[in-house]
Amino acid sequence: MLLQEGAEAFLSQNVPVVTFPSSPGRSTTEVIRRAANPRGPLGVLRTVSDSAALTDNTCRHVPGILSQLNVDALVADQMEPAAGLIARHLGIPFVSFACAVPLERDERIPPPYLDWPYATDEAGLKRNRGGEMVASLLLRAQRATIRRWAARFGLSGLQTLEDCLSPIGTIAQLPGALDFPRAPSARPLLQVGPLRDPPPLKPFALDIDRARPFVFMSLGTLQGHRYAIFEAVARACHRLNAQLMVAHCGGLTPGQAERLGATWAVDFVPQRDVLAQADVCVTHGGQNTVLDALEAGKPMLVLPIAFDQPGLAARIVHHGVGIKLSPRRLSPKRVEEALQRLLTDPAYAERSRAASDAIASSGGLAETVNSIERWSAPEPTGWSKAN
Repeated sequence: MLLQEGAEAFLSQNVPVVTFPSSPGRSTTEVIRRAANPRGPLGVLRTVSDSAALTDNTCRHVPGILSQLNVDALVADQMEPAAGLIARHLGIPFVSFACAVPLERDERIPPPYLDWPYATDEAGLKRNRGGEMVASLLLRAQRATIRRWAARFGLSGLQTLEDCLSPIGTIAQLPGALDFPRAPSARPLLQVGPLRDPPPLKPFALDIDRARPFVFMSLGTLQGHRYAIFEAVARACHRLNAQLMVAHCGGLTPGQAERLGATWAVDFVPQRDVLAQADVCVTHGGQNTVLDALEAGKPMLVLPIAFDQPGLAARIVHHGVGIKLSPRRLSPKRVEEALQRLLTDPAYAERSRAASDAIASSGGLAETVNSIERWSAPEPTGWSKAN
């Protein structure tokens, strides 16, 4: 793993890591904190500026590191254009990996940071083009950084994040069963489903009252401080006589956790184990939680906050495996009505179980490893240093 200093703290396992220094005033922790709280257009521009600075910093440090390590191939995060720039510069085969919603464009699919529906008519296509135009304006700092480093590396035709994707193809965690329909493409997009460690041999024990509904809620590690959202859901569950487990990932103080009124309010739990026992998942739409919920066949109430969460929420609604509410206009009554629908309408659970079956056949970790090795072998089809 090649990471900027500080990012290794987010790894869940002890894996070999090589780090490079962060740029002044832009530590990994600070950049992530700002990105998790964009706060309007100015906050979005600040996030773009931070991302462009990270790309610039990566292009400065990483070519020398890769040369010293004698790297034969790269698996590159789609969201970091430096990976594609550097790999082309050094003539190293690389495979793009989509940790978030895949960046591969399709005119009917809206940008991943918007909760728009799939376009089925000219009005929808026009709306998508408008969204792309606005995004292009917001991402000017990123494009300028890409152009500058492409020129330094002697590369031509690279201006956008999408231009920096691997010509070999992309591997994505988002399964086709949760994505919008995509037009066929000559460039492979392999959607393998969640990449996870095997489940523990001993299941997580939880004293659940089987006569009452059980709701699990998590807003992820970056949004676990949002007390008002947790409270609205807790009050709704109280009205429904439902059990609620809140996993706030250390975002709440002990006093806040106690005041919530949830049945359980904890820092962390083995999420997959708990979801296997839950009836409904309430989530911000982070891809890990979404995939864990669908893998367990559980419908979702999704409250998208940032990043690609709106795009995932739109896909959840499209496939009928959940309901979307805005966290900015959240009330216990609206949450209660949504949860009541998810708990009483069997169609949501049936479609979620069907998605679980599709995920189980998506290929997972084995298909991912086989594809990386096959695609990045010496001079694989579709790769040459000219690319």
